Amino acid sequence: MLTTACGQRQQQQEQEQTEQQLQLTEQWETKNLPTPESVLYHAGDDALYVSLIDGDGAEKDGKGGVAILNLDGSVKNQDWVTGMNAPKGMAVHENLLYVADITAVAVIDMETGEVRHEIEFPEAVFLNDVTVDNDGVIYVSDTRTGTIYQMQNNEPTVFLENAPNANGLKFVNGSLYALVGPELWKIDANKEHTVIAKGFALGGDGLEPVGNSGDFLVTCWGGLVYYVHADGSFEKLMDVQGEMNTADLGIHPESNTIYIPTFNSNSVKAFKLEK
Repeated sequence: MLTTACGQRQQQQEQEQTEQQLQLTEQWETKNLPTPESVLYHAGDDALYVSLIDGDGAEKDGKGGVAILNLDGSVKNQDWVTGMNAPKGMAVHENLLYVADITAVAVIDMETGEVRHEIEFPEAVFLNDVTVDNDGVIYVSDTRTGTIYQMQNNEPTVFLENAPNANGLKFVNGSLYALVGPELWKIDANKEHTVIAKGFALGGDGLEPVGNSGDFLVTCWGGLVYYVHADGSFEKLMDVQGEMNTADLGIHPESNTIYIPTFNSNSVKAFKLEK
């Protein structure tokens, strides 16, 4: 029993040491981006796509769009796509960008910036994040209705109900991960879910895996960033409540650089995740 207790204490100390080494170091900030909600890194052109609400997050006003930044934060194209409403989460499949836009998903040709389709989701109220699986199936969260939709061949159907305040989505290694209020869920093909972690203050917003470790980064819109370990434990990396928002983040996997849209502060900030 003594050996086991010593071993547990050693493991705890090692975990604490690891956690103490995790930190975010600011690299740059790009300003004058009207209400940025989500950042997506696209390896195909080594660029950052930023959804811009430019107004009320639930209003169909035609003021929203998508900008493109270079990896150093310089603006490649501020007005790549315009005329959207309040675009939020994004995902890429076969050179098409899928963007949640209140009650519809816009499908954008990444070569031309042309909006090919605007697919309305029946009963949707506040579509928020988007992810795609290995077969090209699209998943979309509706935060207001607690619904996760599935879309195949541009036809949306309900995938999962009773997921209160569902927001950030990411498909990783055959499973759908979802931020559901203050919890991180792992959802299997049978629509059964396991709670991986819980207790995120303010509720989760953005979700990104860190390498293939089973770890995740989680942002909460009100100004919190968490590092979630594969065992479900998590630590707070950033607390900027009252200073800026931390909306739906993106990540550059090779350099462990993360990109946080500050929403009401109208900028995107880049941080190096250092261990």
